[in-house]
Amino acid sequence: MTETLDVACVQLSNRRDTADNIDAVVAAIRAAAVAADLIALPENADRMEPDLERLRAGAEDEATHRALAAYRATAAEVGRWLLIGSLGVRRDDGAHVNRGYLIGPDGAARAIYDKIHMFDVDLPNGETYRESDRCAPGDRAVLADTPWGGLGMTICYDLRFPHLYRTLAQRGARLLAVPAAFTRRTGEAHWHVLLRARAIENGCFVIAPGQCGTHAENRRTYGHSLIVDPWGEVLADGGPGPGIITARLDLSRVEDARRMIPSLRHDRPIG
Repeated sequence: MTETLDVACVQLSNRRDTADNIDAVVAAIRAAAVAADLIALPENADRMEPDLERLRAGAEDEATHRALAAYRATAAEVGRWLLIGSLGVRRDDGAHVNRGYLIGPDGAARAIYDKIHMFDVDLPNGETYRESDRCAPGDRAVLADTPWGGLGMTICYDLRFPHLYRTLAQRGARLLAVPAAFTRRTGEAHWHVLLRARAIENGCFVIAPGQCGTHAENRRTYGHSLIVDPWGEVLADGGPGPGIITARLDLSRVEDARRMIPSLRHDRPIG
């Protein structure tokens, strides 16, 4: 395995028009490719559409998905690994899923993950979200093979379910991906501490690109894309606005952290 990884998180402020977003994202991938071997996009990398009827009307099949085709082609063009945090995809049975992709430097999809945990919450400030009205949940943890070891694929609200990350780490993850469109309210309260906790408790690097800013229907996302090392140190923070953050990861730090705190070897069954 390669022990050094240059990674980039692209922080987006996507609109509801897919075509406009594609142009901006393709430009960002090309810019990030100058400094990174692995480029990570956030959740909803095709569009931010809060209206349920608009979402369903604009749903695209995987085989003809404009954003997927464009991002795969760009990955091949620049010769880089690309994590597409998620796209809205219509399955063959008509159901809508929130689906992430790991694309190889040849443009081929190397792993696919459907978001498991649906964001169904009522926040104290009056914001209400019912992702289960929009998407069918996935039911399978996905560990992708990369030149840098296993990469555990998750999406946004999955972050609040630590058993998923423990499962991925126990299966061999050295990297955990958490692409997100975290709300500003919950991001201010919990984003940094949860990502650092997932890194520390599993001895993994965490790569978490996010959406940011104000979107259609006044939906606001937190930004602050993070790259966190296995000891919980924040290596890069994207702040509140669009942009690209990078970090060089020394993968030997995964084994160092796990030697110092060997908690993965200390898990015990609980009746």
